[in-house]
Amino acid sequence: MVKSDPFANATKQVNDACDILGINDKGIREYLAMPNKMLRVKIPVKMDNGKIRVFTGFRSQHNNDRGPYKGGIRYFNPEGGVEYMEREVMALSSWMTWKCAIVDVPLGGGKGAIYVNPKTEKLSDGEMERLTRGFAYKIAEIIGPEKDIPAPDVYTTGREMTQIMDTFSKLNGNKYSPGVITGKPIPMGGSLARNVATGLGTAYTVREAAKTLKIKLKGAKVILQGFGNASTFAGEYLEKMGAVVVGVSDSKGSILIPKGAKVSKILEHKEKTGSVVGFTGSKKVSTEELLTAKCEILIPGALENQITAKIAEKLNCKIIGEAANGPTLPEADPVIEKKKILVVPDILANSGGVCISYLEWVQNNMGYYWSFDEVASKMEKNITQGFKDAYALSKKHKVDMRKATMVLAVERVLEAFNHKGIWP
Repeated sequence: MVKSDPFANATKQVNDACDILGINDKGIREYLAMPNKMLRVKIPVKMDNGKIRVFTGFRSQHNNDRGPYKGGIRYFNPEGGVEYMEREVMALSSWMTWKCAIVDVPLGGGKGAIYVNPKTEKLSDGEMERLTRGFAYKIAEIIGPEKDIPAPDVYTTGREMTQIMDTFSKLNGNKYSPGVITGKPIPMGGSLARNVATGLGTAYTVREAAKTLKIKLKGAKVILQGFGNASTFAGEYLEKMGAVVVGVSDSKGSILIPKGAKVSKILEHKEKTGSVVGFTGSKKVSTEELLTAKCEILIPGALENQITAKIAEKLNCKIIGEAANGPTLPEADPVIEKKKILVVPDILANSGGVCISYLEWVQNNMGYYWSFDEVASKMEKNITQGFKDAYALSKKHKVDMRKATMVLAVERVLEAFNHKGIWP
């Protein structure tokens, strides 16, 4: 079954924010919702067998009122085909606009994609490089350090980012242009703290939520759904703040650890056995049992649509920090609000990545690089202020944090738009 239209969902969120702000002008609403530009390209690639295969690629540039477009490039083939991916990319570029605005970095929203799954299709390194450089060639006219700065996303890495940078540089007279893209390896102009950015940012926002609710982090119980990059680093940094991880899950199953355990020890077990299941002192449970176990902090950091209305009724936590994108269904939000659980929505909780991407871009453009602590400190300032600003708006408008973050973002983009005006 094909999923619901993601761009329709993104547009509804904009309209909901406009309703709260009393913005009734249909033209303004359409301007805020629609991308400025949507580029669709065909990419012919010579495969290892000598045959030509044509791929479809996209780049959506949603809004640049606050600065150049910013957003990842994913290689994926979602259910629904190429046409669905186009709508998905438009939605993701919209969400990037709001994410940048919430943490107050001077960038707008963009997103790119190629309809391919290199994991299941098993593309060789050579095929991947020819595809990546071919895509870079096709979008070179609309990207650049002062125009649009892509980054890695699903199934893309620092290697692909380096290849895009190199292709762009060659097309511009061999002018070294590290600022055209972020998420690069450190030797190629990448930033320290990039690998921990999403998890660290989630930890910072959860800490602010705990302060707001007057919950002490020392001894606070944490459950991590998902055990990838975002969740593990969120868990590790919350540990450093005094919290205790008492439950985790991965694709093989979920476990509760009544006495708690260090994330590093759970990682060691997973590396040896291929799963968190079977960790010493743990009990295997269902996904629902994990999500609804008693804890202070729940970090959904796995797939989307995990917290349904049914599960929301059984939640037994005080804070939810959404490290994953879209882990909570809209139907669950009213239930969660009624239970007085404070949600740090994904658009804020996992914005550490875009904060560090912005800082990487700044370092590239000035040719001077900061230490890990300097980068983390700058990111902390932006993301914690974003939480405080959103929380203040949630109280002012008497809405939940999910709506408040969108209100904050729309206000900031609209302010920039009003200053710029329309030309020509």
